[in-house]
Amino acid sequence: MHRPLRPVTSFDAELARLVTDMVATMRAADGVGLAANQVGVDLAVFVFDCPDADHRHQQGVVCNPHVILPEGHQRTLDDGEEGCLSLPGAFVPCARPDWARVEGLGIDGTPVAYEGDGLLARCLQHESDHLSGIVFGDRLARKWSRRLADEAASRADDFPPDWPVSAATETPRET
Repeated sequence: MHRPLRPVTSFDAELARLVTDMVATMRAADGVGLAANQVGVDLAVFVFDCPDADHRHQQGVVCNPHVILPEGHQRTLDDGEEGCLSLPGAFVPCARPDWARVEGLGIDGTPVAYEGDGLLARCLQHESDHLSGIVFGDRLARKWSRRLADEAASRADDFPPDWPVSAATETPRET
């Protein structure tokens, strides 16, 4: 998870199958976003289905993303809780800009752009980070990083070792 992924160069049936599988996995795991490296694929693509601050859902696929964040006096941080399907059940505060725009390519290779605030802004940044080899724990102060690790360890027995991949093939369970 700590290395940049290969750019997507083929917008073909194989990519479409991957994206379909990623969406199914994300939904089965009750996630709002999923990056290809979270399912063991070395391609710079993520999927998302996430509400913004006004509860409007956006969903999409972004290949080879470029994140645009506010700077200077336009930048306001949101220190809300963040989690990751790669560390299921663990949530800690993580400061991120409260608005983000991601530009990249869609599943067919045409340009796409998504922007928003609230959870959507957090999701777009989080998933783009994954593709660049950054996990959200890397952005935390030591205290919160330790708490994240402790919380993930305490919940580890609640999830299969190949989570979130197994989420798409499991029968529903209570947690």
